[in-house]
Amino acid sequence: MLGRSLVALASVLVLAVTGTAWRTIDTLTSQLATTSALDLGPSMSGDGGAPADGATDILLVGTDSRADAQGNPLSPDELALLRAGDVATTNTDTIILVRVPNDGSSATAVSIPRDSFVDVPGQGRKKINGAYGTAKAQRADELVRQGTNQVDAEAPSTEAGRTALVATVQELTGVTVDHYAEIGLLGFVLLTDAVDGVPVCLAAATSDPFSGADFPAGVQTLSGADALSFVRQRKNLPRGDLDRITRQQVFMASLAKKVLSAGTLTSPGALGQLSAAVQRSVVIDSGWDVVGFATQLAGLAGGAVTFQTIPVANPDATSPDGSSIVEVDPDAVRAFTSGLLAGPGGNPAAAPAGTDPSTTTVDVSNASGTSGLAARVAETLSAAGFGSGSVGNASSSSTSSVLAPSPDDAGAAAVAAQLGGLPVRQDDGVQRGTARVVLGSDYSGPGSAGSTATAAPAVQAAPVEPPAAPVAATGGPTCVS
Repeated sequence: MLGRSLVALASVLVLAVTGTAWRTIDTLTSQLATTSALDLGPSMSGDGGAPADGATDILLVGTDSRADAQGNPLSPDELALLRAGDVATTNTDTIILVRVPNDGSSATAVSIPRDSFVDVPGQGRKKINGAYGTAKAQRADELVRQGTNQVDAEAPSTEAGRTALVATVQELTGVTVDHYAEIGLLGFVLLTDAVDGVPVCLAAATSDPFSGADFPAGVQTLSGADALSFVRQRKNLPRGDLDRITRQQVFMASLAKKVLSAGTLTSPGALGQLSAAVQRSVVIDSGWDVVGFATQLAGLAGGAVTFQTIPVANPDATSPDGSSIVEVDPDAVRAFTSGLLAGPGGNPAAAPAGTDPSTTTVDVSNASGTSGLAARVAETLSAAGFGSGSVGNASSSSTSSVLAPSPDDAGAAAVAAQLGGLPVRQDDGVQRGTARVVLGSDYSGPGSAGSTATAAPAVQAAPVEPPAAPVAATGGPTCVS
């Protein structure tokens, strides 16, 4: 129900980032619970084992499990600490895809809303958070009918659930999942307490009896149980689950900064608590060489870890059976995820961490021949916080792009990322602080006729407003609703 799975990854990998705890990492990973039945990538290139699509892609899953990583039920005291009731479910209410380029220079954690209405292989269209549980239940029923008892059916049915979720995320994003990590409710509490709490900031006081949230306005440091309530709250938030995702993202950014701090990395007690928490609560795929992956990330700074959300077409849609859903456009989602890998020479660029969209004015030119396209795209960018420039038509073009005063212009890269990963090209006629979007006949991103999607608001630090640009693991805690 939160972004606790990225926290688990950070607690495993960050120990090695400074190059000071290799023995700890080696011991830790040898004792982690693993899963071995998943159909994971990558299709390897010929450059020493780097994924051929340019990134290592990790699926991080938070479950509502009332058991630990070894399958042992939580104690009554532990269940009480969670404030989440004792009714076990199989929902995966937190689903995060992390893209790490092969050069290890950055990492982007992309949240997928739990109510996203998607195609689930073998199950039809449904909310993505039910893919795991449905597949698990179907496999368990099949095994029991064949004579397997419930206890022995647990492990293979759980693997079926994980496999179904991996396939669903791959279908939605167009990304090959290379590694898998899963954590339950208790793990989040243990990991947060291992770093002696995490600072957060609320723009206003808030409460929610369902999650146990009851917090004043302002900056405050939350322990594991209170932190769990903070990131689980969905009631009394203006945008419901989307605001909860924003909370998860700013919390993860603050936690990543705390874990990366010298005080944590040089404290034997903190390292011991982190190791114990990970061993108790995390499951990873058996083929993951975590030490090797940590080596790849050795130069990664906290500010190069950012958190975003997939493009959302309609957060308040209704399914055919009348349930509340989040409507998403797979084409826009795939364009967005492919655009997260920065590259030179006009390749799709990711928005740099900390980019403030209000500092970039965007002109939009319609060269597609589709009436009204420029106006719709301009509205999308305005809603994301960019300055509004001119909107008009241009000579017909088959190629869409973002023109900028330089190919590495941060504002243009942010615009390109919001529109699903358009290429950025230099144009000496574009003034500094301005970007020009040219919409060709190939454009299929937010605002296009084939997509009702609007660019998902990214998250940005603000004193009293909900975030609106990518969250980075630097600076003070971002204030949220």
